[in-house]
Amino acid sequence: MKSIHEQQELFDKVMTLLERHLGPKCEVVLHDLTRDYGSTIVDIRNGHITNRRTGDSGSNLGLEVLRGTLQDGDQFNYITYTRDNKVLRSSSIYIHGEEGRVIGAICLNLDITQSLLCEEFLHQFNQFPLENIKKEAEDSRGDRADPCRSGDSSRTSDQDPGEAPVKEIFVNSVRELLDYLIGEALAQAGKTVSQMRLADKLQFVRFLDQKGAFLITHSGDVVCEFLNISKYSLYRYLEIVRGKEQT
Repeated sequence: MKSIHEQQELFDKVMTLLERHLGPKCEVVLHDLTRDYGSTIVDIRNGHITNRRTGDSGSNLGLEVLRGTLQDGDQFNYITYTRDNKVLRSSSIYIHGEEGRVIGAICLNLDITQSLLCEEFLHQFNQFPLENIKKEAEDSRGDRADPCRSGDSSRTSDQDPGEAPVKEIFVNSVRELLDYLIGEALAQAGKTVSQMRLADKLQFVRFLDQKGAFLITHSGDVVCEFLNISKYSLYRYLEIVRGKEQT
């Protein structure tokens, strides 16, 4: 399969299944990652969750998968936040075509904002520490517990406890996404552009490259203008950070 359009009828059914089963609080998104990254969303259900629609851009995580920074891009039950303060429990799987090339993705974003408020209310209403429940459950297991098992059994997410939290940003356009990544790179540098030396600019470009920013059309022009450098300098920096030349 070279494109998700080859199985359009199947994907339509999958999208409808997820939409109807999970209900209006769950956004279901189908990305065609063979398209320009500025318009990867080819089908979206309950788009009011992130205020996106068909024809909008993918997120920063998709860029990292396409760039190869994330080798296995599938993520399950990670928490994300929208710009209007919704809390989402999200999962994403990537679809591979010929020769393992990433050609698409299906993403779920479940709005748990109200259920978290309900959970907080019940906790305050009951005034019973959750630690007591955990302790009683552990005591009741007694000798039935597996002595070889270790770790926090209360963790419900599939995310490895040693991994950094997943940070995903939902945007309508790739320019918004690029501006966000530039802001993150600037925060990493900890300096203004006027204060940057060569090493700082290389770090800045390396961060953007690893995040897949240069897969965005015309991103090089934006970065050059931001750093006040020429395209030649940018290409030179990219060669250095990608290991083609020694510093």
